[in-house]
Amino acid sequence: MTKLQILTGRIARPQKAVIFGPEGIGKSTLAAQFPAPVFLDTEGGTHHLDVARLPAPKTWDDVTKAVTALATEPHEFKTLVLDTVDWLEKLLIEHVCKQANKASIEDFGYGKGYVVLAEEFTKFLASLEPLLRRGMHVLFLAHTRIVKFEQPDAAGAYDRYELKLSKQVGPLVKEWCDVLLFANYFTKIAESDSGRKRGVGGRERKLYTTHTAAWDAKNRHGFDEMLNFEFTSIASAFGGSAPAQPAQPAQPTAPAPSLTDKLAEVFSGKDEQVNAFLIARQQIKTGQTWRDVAPDYAQRVVAKPQDFLRAVEEFTANGGAK
Repeated sequence: MTKLQILTGRIARPQKAVIFGPEGIGKSTLAAQFPAPVFLDTEGGTHHLDVARLPAPKTWDDVTKAVTALATEPHEFKTLVLDTVDWLEKLLIEHVCKQANKASIEDFGYGKGYVVLAEEFTKFLASLEPLLRRGMHVLFLAHTRIVKFEQPDAAGAYDRYELKLSKQVGPLVKEWCDVLLFANYFTKIAESDSGRKRGVGGRERKLYTTHTAAWDAKNRHGFDEMLNFEFTSIASAFGGSAPAQPAQPAQPTAPAPSLTDKLAEVFSGKDEQVNAFLIARQQIKTGQTWRDVAPDYAQRVVAKPQDFLRAVEEFTANGGAK
């Protein structure tokens, strides 16, 4: 008689994760902090990052070949980042239509094209299993859309954030993943003396880890409902951190320049012109300075400083006209 074997304790395994949020919030930058990441960039959103990339896929075959290569060829990557899954879905739609000689997904007949799409996407999710068995995390990045939602047991409808995917593929992605995180700007509602309500803040970024009426989210790691928008907040789910690097002799290093320091270097000697430009572009209010600009806008300036300064010079040369 075979003796019954019982195992106890937690089992560490690679994670299937999804981070979705509005465009420009910094999803790709956050993903770059995951353990030894390699990006499959479907929309060209990582050009400003110093990261490892697979060749940009132009067809669905490019995608499947890239996944197969990661599963079978030697490498040291620990995380595959698909950036973004909504653009990935567009490639699959093109593939499905081409295979069936259809001009669009609607040409299959009522709902039939989306049934085929869901079947093919399910096969794709299954094709990622060899990566997980190899020890790689798989991270999907996705954009959001706001949809009207009505519960079957409640009267009335309300808006909520959803993955920017078709109604057939979205649920497959949410069911597939172990960790579903919603990224958004944190906004407080303040009430004035007159009783009018207005949003306050909106620049601080947060990760939301649990389901609410306004968005989907989930995790199996006991995270707080709201986390700071940084990898250290969720690192425990992905092995703690990126693999340790070989020890190096201690060297005195200067502190890394802050985002404000970087802006100060870009704007050196041009504070007045820059402030006027930012006010005209409604990036800051009258009385504020460039130090009050939103972090995501500041990051874009630092990424392409010459383009920004050129725009300021043109603005100033035209007498400050919009």
